[in-house]
This record gives sequence, C-alpha cells and structure tokens, in this order.
Amino acid sequence: FAHAPGERPKQREGRRMAVPKPEELKDFRESFRAKKQACFILGASGETGKELLAEILRQQIFSTVTLIGRRKLDLEGPLYSSVKQEVVDFEKLDESAAAFQGHDVGFCCLGTTRSKAGAAGFVRVDRDYVQHSAELAKAGGCRHFVLQSTKGADASSSFLYLRVKGEVESRVKAIGFDRCSIFRPAVLLCDRQESRPSEWVTRKFLGAVAYICPTFYSVPTVTVAQAMVNNVVMPGPGNKKVEILENADIHALGNIK
Repeated sequence: FAHAPGERPKQREGRRMAVPKPEELKDFRESFRAKKQACFILGASGETGKELLAEILRQQIFSTVTLIGRRKLDLEGPLYSSVKQEVVDFEKLDESAAAFQGHDVGFCCLGTTRSKAGAAGFVRVDRDYVQHSAELAKAGGCRHFVLQSTKGADASSSFLYLRVKGEVESRVKAIGFDRCSIFRPAVLLCDRQESRPSEWVTRKFLGAVAYICPTFYSVPTVTVAQAMVNNVVMPGPGNKKVEILENADIHALGNIK
C-alpha cells in the first residue's frame, strides 16, 4: 500500500478528496467491522435513507442499526434482525433522548420539501429537527455524524432551500462531533414511489444528462448511500473534524468497485 495501515490514502491527482483503492477500502471495512460499533439512521423512509439502510445491512459493518423516526417501518426477514426501531415525536424530542444514546455513528437523511410542509414546516424539519437530533446524539455519545445536505448549500443564500441547508450545516458543525461528514449531492436520481409525471420527465432528462456529464448535475441515491458507508469505514481526514464531500467526491467514493 502507499500508506501505513490505518492511515487515510493520499490525495490523488485531480480529486478533491482522497479515494482509496478497492483493496484498501476492503481492509478499512474489515478493520471497522471488527470494532462492532452501533449506528442510527434518521430519515430511513426517504429515498436516500432506504438505500443507506440496505447498503449498511449488505456490508454488515455495524453490530446494531437503529432507525429513529415518526413511525415504524415495515421490515421483515432475517436481513433486518440487527435493526431496532425507535418512534419519536420530533416536536417533543427531549422526551426521546434515550433513543439517541449509545451510538458511535449517526446518519441523517432527514428532510421534507416546501411543497409538502410549507415554508415554515420545511425550516422546522430540515433545520430545527436535524439540529436538535444532532445535539441529542452528541450528548448520547455519538462520535461521527454524517449529514446529507445539498449542492450549493449557503447560509447567506437568498433561496430558502439553499439557505436552510447552509444554516443546518453550520449548526451541526458547531456541535463539535469528533468527526462530521457533510454530503452535498446535486439532484438525486431515484425511482420515487410518490412520483408525479413532471418529476418522472425530469429524472429521465437528468438521467440522460448524467450519461454525458456523470458528476455535475445529478447523482443516484444508491451512490450517495454507498459513499456514506465507504466514508464511515475510512480513517478521518487528519486533524480536520469536518469534511465536506461535494457531488464529484460522492461519485468518486460511491463508485469504488
């Protein structure tokens, strides 16, 4: 290997972040699995969250996986034997502080849309719920927090969506996790169950564009999930506690074969 065991791989030419070789990632994964860590997922019912849960269970890198959400998901079969579910009221989250205790890693894919929840509801879910959950996770012993944000997130943006995403990034970073990984995917490509005709047309168009420019405008949710899991098993970025993965980074890390 080009680096000592346990060290993060060196930055490759032309990459924004260090990307391990497949054999290096395999060693990172085995080392991580041996630690028998626990994790939780917020937003496991969403498109990225569903892919994330499937990838975590496929790789079997955690001894325990806990889903935290407003309702229990219908999960059946031996694949889900290590999965626990905690139902919480996000409006009274302090009453469910115990659900956030005892996890080494926390994944947050929580979010809604302005069209579903209205402007105030969007802010409450995507910023306030996420911040409060992160605070409880830190108090409960979580060391590594993984946050799904968005491309272009900026607390000073005049666009509500980008501003709220930028604000929640800042608030989560300020909590002081040992390690905080922020993912900024572009337009997410998925087969959304609630799809409207206009959304279907948009996804088909972006899918065609992605064939020509695969890392600029979009990214499949499965690639985001794979990148998140690969990121977690890798050593942290040196002395930096916060790392931001842009869309090209997500493609690079999520497509390691």
